[in-house]
Amino acid sequence: MPAHPRGASQRADATDHAVTGPVADEPLGELELVHRFTGPMPTGVSVSHTGRVFVNFPQWGDEVPATVVELRDGAEVPFPDQRWNSPSGDDDATGFVSVQSIVVDPADRLWVLDTGSPMFRPTAPGGPKLVRVDLDTDSVGQVITFPTDVALPTTYLNDVRFDLRRGEGGTAYITDSSHSGPNGIIVVDLASGASWRRLHDHPSTKAEPLATFRPVVEGRPLLERPADGPPKPIAMGSDGIAISHDGARLYYCPLASRHWYSVSTDALADPAVDDGLVAASVAHEGDKGGGSDGLESDDAGRLYLTSYEPTPCCAAAPTASTRRWSTIPGCSGPTRCQSPPTGTST
Repeated sequence: MPAHPRGASQRADATDHAVTGPVADEPLGELELVHRFTGPMPTGVSVSHTGRVFVNFPQWGDEVPATVVELRDGAEVPFPDQRWNSPSGDDDATGFVSVQSIVVDPADRLWVLDTGSPMFRPTAPGGPKLVRVDLDTDSVGQVITFPTDVALPTTYLNDVRFDLRRGEGGTAYITDSSHSGPNGIIVVDLASGASWRRLHDHPSTKAEPLATFRPVVEGRPLLERPADGPPKPIAMGSDGIAISHDGARLYYCPLASRHWYSVSTDALADPAVDDGLVAASVAHEGDKGGGSDGLESDDAGRLYLTSYEPTPCCAAAPTASTRRWSTIPGCSGPTRCQSPPTGTST
């Protein structure tokens, strides 16, 4: 089995174009407008089992009155309350600093992934955290902070998935998509709150250089365009993340790449396993056909992906063909999607 240039083996059942087969000419279904955002930019939406809708807004420069809200009768209401949305500083372990992702797990609990990094500033202990909000009481039930050798000063906690079948209280997997430091996967034992880094700066977690990845959005090269400097390539690493329906593999992809990968969850979740052995279980799953942010899976073995080039959202079937799931006129860069609840997070 030939080695992939980015440090991963090629899976026997994958090809270099594993999800770039036939694409449907028509979207599968109609879109419904649920809410129109007129303020800060959201990066996460999650729906509870009873239909409650939660949204998060990271602190990226917009005025953000609350970084986590619930949509109630058309209003964006701070959730679980305004106090949690009023941190005393970047190191406040009892306040949301800058939330990048929210996920309702199969037990109908809302998990809030706080980067602790407004404006992508260096993190401080207490800022980066994973917070559980129990939706039956709308109260915080657990706060998991990270040691400094897990959440590094450069760490940017991007997205999270849960497998409640693994471990006493379940296991969480988080992508570190840092644009200025090591990338990787963070594993969390939910019962104990213990956490550890995996695939630390492994090639498969890194952004591709401009020489091999030149994304185009709306007919223009996708570049960071700072007001005080020349354009530069996006450099965000491991971003999208999903768990296979059987829980055996964790899928992930860098933001600045068209490639996607998987790794053994048995290796990830055992802190006694050397990271070199974890890396040996990494497989290159193929070329997605475009740069993408979010990944999701369902219990039928399908993998869904959002795409910022060339189509807003696709669904990859187990047969390795791809169908356009939904197209959104005027929309670019969707960050994640959600499927019905199963034993893994959605």
